[in-house]
Amino acid sequence: MGERERLEKKLLGLVGKASKEFGLVEPNDRIMVGISGGKDSWTLLHMLRLTRQRVGFPVELVAVNLDQGHPGFPAHVLREYFEREGYEYRIVERDTYSIVKEKIPAGKTFCSLCSRLRRGILYDVAVELGCNKIALGHHRDDVVETLMLNLMFSGQLKAMPPLLRSDDGRNVVVRPLVYCDEDDIAEYARLMEFPVVPCDLCGSQENLQRKQVKRLLQTLGERNPHVKNSMFAALSNVRPSHLLDPQLRHLAGVDAWRGLDEAVP
Repeated sequence: MGERERLEKKLLGLVGKASKEFGLVEPNDRIMVGISGGKDSWTLLHMLRLTRQRVGFPVELVAVNLDQGHPGFPAHVLREYFEREGYEYRIVERDTYSIVKEKIPAGKTFCSLCSRLRRGILYDVAVELGCNKIALGHHRDDVVETLMLNLMFSGQLKAMPPLLRSDDGRNVVVRPLVYCDEDDIAEYARLMEFPVVPCDLCGSQENLQRKQVKRLLQTLGERNPHVKNSMFAALSNVRPSHLLDPQLRHLAGVDAWRGLDEAVP
């Protein structure tokens, strides 16, 4: 078995594991697959196509790219790939680039506003296309980095869930690559020769908090190669009795002996 086949088997197994545990791919799903043009989204699309071939029930995939008006964005590269591979697809053109450049002061990062605008557009497009789920290409490293970001900068203990219903209730977001390692995805994308298109809006901004966290995790990993595995495992090994959130402790019955159901003066 060659390296590409080995990686494909590994990634496909992890996608299947996540889907089975969290109900990510189910009968008669029509899934909108968000394609940025990066290694993660291309791998996601391919893994979902392979998964569809294996599950034995009907699943529809629609690849959707949001062309945000970035100067020089090669939308034709994506279009040519979709057509060559026989994917149903939609390329949506919305000039969010101008909005972000206008609203964000020089020297500040674009990600927050850019992601909000992109998310709202994709949610609307999913409804227009009749898709009941939106698949995004976030992987295990993204989950760990988000956990660290929230701990260090937001004062929240949360990461990226494999399945999430949007606040407006219209959409369900799924992350089938949640168990997959970024290095494996990068190598698989290279071996598959996907037409990777980098994000030139925010990718060059070196002061991004996410990049700082990534560097920190790399440094920690040099001392302890298992640090990311340990952090990821912690998300499935939560001890409410050792945390301070009163609601979480109450739901877990940790403080039932204190009579928390009664009003506290």
